[in-house]
Amino acid sequence: MRVIGKFEVEVDIAACGGDVFHEIFSTRPHHIATMSPSNIHGCDVHEGDFGKVGSIIFWDYTLDGKKCVAKELIEEIDEEKQLVRYKIIDGDLLKEFKSFTLTVHVLPRGELTGVKWISEFEKIDESVPYPTKLIDFCIAVTKDIETHHLNEAKTEAAKTE
Repeated sequence: MRVIGKFEVEVDIAACGGDVFHEIFSTRPHHIATMSPSNIHGCDVHEGDFGKVGSIIFWDYTLDGKKCVAKELIEEIDEEKQLVRYKIIDGDLLKEFKSFTLTVHVLPRGELTGVKWISEFEKIDESVPYPTKLIDFCIAVTKDIETHHLNEAKTEAAKTE
């Protein structure tokens, strides 16, 4: 029996970070390791260039206390919608899922900005748990990036005083 699914979660961040957040995931994902070092340990280009659809990037990360890897194809970058979609083509998640895509979508809303994570997947069989730990991971990375940028803004403000 085929089991497919889709999970969505939205995290509010400070509004000033929306454009920066999209830019990080679209063109500078390799910087995330410095912003969320307990979750992301590295991100490298294997084919193409950061910020280019069709490029393949490789992630080292820790999920639920386990070191993991993922090779992802950048399927879509939409600057107007502030959306980036990755398709996992190799790595630990494909031990449990036949297919897996992850989309990050920035939603400006005035004082706050929403960061929506969308995971779409097909489980290899019914016994595989739903990827709730990955959603928790995405929330943690989002909060780490927000904290990093808020701290940078405070540091810059202190320099100008």
